[in-house]
Amino acid sequence: MNQFTVQTQSRTDFIKIDQEVAEEVRKSGLRDGVVTVFIPHTTAGITINENADPDVLTDMELVLNRSIPWEGGYRHSEGNTAAHVKASMMGSSVQVIVSDGRLQLGTWQSLYFCEFDGPRTRHVWMKGI
Repeated sequence: MNQFTVQTQSRTDFIKIDQEVAEEVRKSGLRDGVVTVFIPHTTAGITINENADPDVLTDMELVLNRSIPWEGGYRHSEGNTAAHVKASMMGSSVQVIVSDGRLQLGTWQSLYFCEFDGPRTRHVWMKGI
């Protein structure tokens, strides 16, 4: 298993991690197969989305905050229920095809680490097959 850390800067943060994942794939020696990228946290997730227009990420945060507001009369004692729900919506893992040692993402696609309870130091785990 390969891994790296991500330092988030705010409560909600979308961090592009293509280069870090590609470097870990390179170090692993995986040439052809699939890499699973897993986020081992309950208040953070991962998504594949557009990398060309930064307003897409801004809009994603806006929609998530409208749908799941931070304050909502939740019962969870830590006070971060919204972060748990948003992380569940994004998901904890994605798979990306690797061909000739390179991630096979579409022209406008990137991998984004999704922070919903930051700032924090987080981990990203990867395993290739």
